Amino acid sequence: MKSDLFGNDVSLTSDAHVASWDALQLAFLAHGASAPTHLGAVLEGAPDFAMAHALKGLFCVMLGRTEMTATAREAQAAAHKAMATGLATPRERLFVDALDHWLAGQPVLAINAMEEVLKHNPQDSAAMKISHAIRFILGDAAGMRQSIERVLPSYGADHAGLGYLKGCYAFALEETGDYALAEKIGREAVEHTPNDAWGLHAVAHVYDMTANSAAGLNWLTGREAAWAHCNNFRYHVWWHKALMHLDAGQVDEVLALYDTEIRKDHTDDYRDISNGASLLMRLELDGVDVGHRWEEMASISEARTEDGCLIFADLHYLLALMGGNRDAALGRLVGRIHEDAKASQTEAQMRMANPGMAAADGLEAFGEGDYKSAFLNLAQARRHMQGAGGSHAQRDVFERMTIDAGIRAGLFDDARDILDDRKTRRDGHEDGYAAARYQMIADFQHNAEQGLRLPAE
Repeated sequence: MKSDLFGNDVSLTSDAHVASWDALQLAFLAHGASAPTHLGAVLEGAPDFAMAHALKGLFCVMLGRTEMTATAREAQAAAHKAMATGLATPRERLFVDALDHWLAGQPVLAINAMEEVLKHNPQDSAAMKISHAIRFILGDAAGMRQSIERVLPSYGADHAGLGYLKGCYAFALEETGDYALAEKIGREAVEHTPNDAWGLHAVAHVYDMTANSAAGLNWLTGREAAWAHCNNFRYHVWWHKALMHLDAGQVDEVLALYDTEIRKDHTDDYRDISNGASLLMRLELDGVDVGHRWEEMASISEARTEDGCLIFADLHYLLALMGGNRDAALGRLVGRIHEDAKASQTEAQMRMANPGMAAADGLEAFGEGDYKSAFLNLAQARRHMQGAGGSHAQRDVFERMTIDAGIRAGLFDDARDILDDRKTRRDGHEDGYAAARYQMIADFQHNAEQGLRLPAE
């Protein structure tokens, strides 16, 4: 039996097909735009390779789009047909199990299938990355870290996936608050594997959480080749650079990056919408006029109100609809989130219930200028917002809206409590946003003592 570049037995019979499979795995680990091309080559040359069909299905589900479910199910059927030939290894069958579980609405069981692979094949970088990716989507930071730390001892210095493993480890460390070690491991990842955009972006996350935009800009500048080869993940790295410029007060640079990199292609991937919508909302909270930039994302989001794949996606669609003044569509989306929450038959629907309903109601109230209701709902959702998935940096837009709603409603002590907690989770670091809000609260309280009007009055 042949082996892949990570030492795993594979049921492929041709060296050429193994080479294509290896190229696919490396492209997947690097978030490379070439991954679909390599996957197509494997499927064309080895249609009975069940694991390739399973990966195709998993990739489709990760897109978080209802219309991709049919393609994922076609891949699932092809995987089971391929397994009927009896060629698939036990490891390869577990990848098919993972797809089966996710399509049944149970991504946690898909993670369990990948962890079963890693129990017997700890050097399997593809399984490592898929487990990591699903946990990221679900907001399971502790699980990301534990999974990496279990397999880390099995990676020697010559392992082809070592740099990518370190990149995933750096991100997990950052998301669990170990910022110093995360920066160290992330830098090692990029030094070992220069095209590891995930590791590079993990270090950017560290600088975001430690309020060091100058170091962050220095880190990213000159390393553009590390993410130029990427799929739409490249937009996200540019988003991180824009956040650093925003914290430094360089609004012109933020808007330029938005127009020339982050939303230049007007894509409809929910992750790209989240980049754009969260950035525009941050700008508006800081009093920046963003012009007509909401319109294209609002038009895309208007067509996604019935999607319901991920609450993370839905909440960012809500931001875009709010910014674009699409009130009818916004109401439909909030109503659908409530309907899914009542059903609570799948893990996705359970997250629509918590934190989804309170978060959606809070965002809707914010858009209507009902800041007290917005604060109460967003503060309730905040306790469980990790379950919406994504990263601390991505969810921070909702944290900022919660704080700003509290300030606008005159709930200064409550807003300050959240600011204090936000600062604690950043190891005491205070970014430009926090500094401005602390000052804003102090000014408003002083004005209130002098009998002047409160901000929401």
